[in-house]
Amino acid sequence: MKLNVKRILTTLSPLSVKYRSLHDVRVRFAPSPTGYLHLGGLRTALYNYLFALKNNGKFILRIEDTDQTRLVAGATKSIIDDLRWSGIVVDEGPTVGGNFGPYVQSERLPIYNEAVQQLIEDGSAYRCYCSQTRLDLLRKEALKQRQIPKYDNKCRHLKQSDIQDKLSKGVPFCVRFKLDDYNDPVQDLVYGNVFVNSSKHEGDPIIIKSDGYPTYHFANVVDDHYMEVTHVFRGVEWQISTPKHLLLYKAFGWNPPKYGHLPLLINADGTKLSKRQGDISIKSFRESGVFSLALVNYVMCAGGGFHKEQSTKPSLETLESLSKMFNIENLNSHPGRLNPDLLNDFNNLEIRRKLSDENETDELIKTVRGMVRSKYPERNIDLETPYLKSILKWSAERLSNLSDLTSDKFNFLWTDGSAVNTKELTKGKTFKLNNIYVDCFNISICFIDQILELLDSLEKIEFSKTNIQTSLKSYSGKAQIKFPVLMKILRTSLSGLKEGPGVAEVMEIFGKDESLRRIRSNLNSSSI
Repeated sequence: MKLNVKRILTTLSPLSVKYRSLHDVRVRFAPSPTGYLHLGGLRTALYNYLFALKNNGKFILRIEDTDQTRLVAGATKSIIDDLRWSGIVVDEGPTVGGNFGPYVQSERLPIYNEAVQQLIEDGSAYRCYCSQTRLDLLRKEALKQRQIPKYDNKCRHLKQSDIQDKLSKGVPFCVRFKLDDYNDPVQDLVYGNVFVNSSKHEGDPIIIKSDGYPTYHFANVVDDHYMEVTHVFRGVEWQISTPKHLLLYKAFGWNPPKYGHLPLLINADGTKLSKRQGDISIKSFRESGVFSLALVNYVMCAGGGFHKEQSTKPSLETLESLSKMFNIENLNSHPGRLNPDLLNDFNNLEIRRKLSDENETDELIKTVRGMVRSKYPERNIDLETPYLKSILKWSAERLSNLSDLTSDKFNFLWTDGSAVNTKELTKGKTFKLNNIYVDCFNISICFIDQILELLDSLEKIEFSKTNIQTSLKSYSGKAQIKFPVLMKILRTSLSGLKEGPGVAEVMEIFGKDESLRRIRSNLNSSSI
């Protein structure tokens, strides 16, 4: 893409940025495609997005791909897909365009070259010809002396004649920014006044690498200016670099945006989140069956920005609702601790919410049908919509994830109900039958006539949990079968389980026809 750099550099003046900063909120999320989006990145994107929504501003997506050696194939698409899945709407970015593009840094090299030339010409930056070997020796010597390794600014003092000589010979170089002391406090929207002097910890930083690509610090400042960003919300790990960025703004004569740094997200045990944790990638949450709205609420509960009750009491909120509740002044300055139990609670709330909407219920049913077919391909199971809908309504309060339905705990839901073996369950036990104690290997044989009589009576009632329970207790007394014994016979005949939900509950789930068919079938097969 051919860029009209001069138009960009002249029309987007410092006055333009200053004017917009007073009227139009513009924020950006600028991930690097050196990996996939994880919880920390999603949290940063969400805070920026909520701030833009609350202030009727614009949310910009910018891909910072200047570290060409660490790019991960497909990462950019994955990041965009994850943001879309989470409900974040991009106003300007690589896939939607906008008036301040390109929105991928590797496509903005002419802009950086023009900007760095300005700094070289006014003496704020210089070409550095130091080899990597020399830099390595400096580092080793500093460590040996127990000092902070930093560049000694040697090339800052090169004579103009030496520079011209090296240029004529084509000696490779990078460009460094002259880093001066920064003694003023950084006004942080989250942490208040922060005092950091970057020049005490490092030498002049590289702003253009020898491969012609800008470093994060330089490209970040140039892009935020020309994209007219008014507020920057990013991780607290970048707080120490903010004075460096402010000095760059000063060198250009630009007005900086307002900065707010977000505290760390930490695990429940207090350890720091790491990109190396595969289970914190948004992709892993999506694949495990976590719903987007549940994950959004989970992340928001860990960092503040809302009234206290929103952070402690599970309450599923939409992004629009969260944006209205969001207040930058309520952001915490201490690390946000993740609570996995809350994620389960939020996911359960989302399942129940979806079940209240007919269209979303249909989507849940399709998902469950696919999961069951994948888990039990050899079984002949009823996967018709009415049955699956009854399963979802019954299990809604028991689930933290739809995948729970294919766990061993709910295996009975997906049996075909044939040839259940009751002998192993009751072998060697003595039961009271008509006031006589009987030692039998199969209680179904002992009680088959009574059970079949019970089934005939169940045919005549309305099949609800309450009615079924009343009929079972009444018949237990009438037939003089101990209620626990009757329950064992029925539960095993229905599902093959020794333990599980109440029998009346299971029968209500299966429905009258299926329940009675299973019991009759298994009683007959076990009595042969």
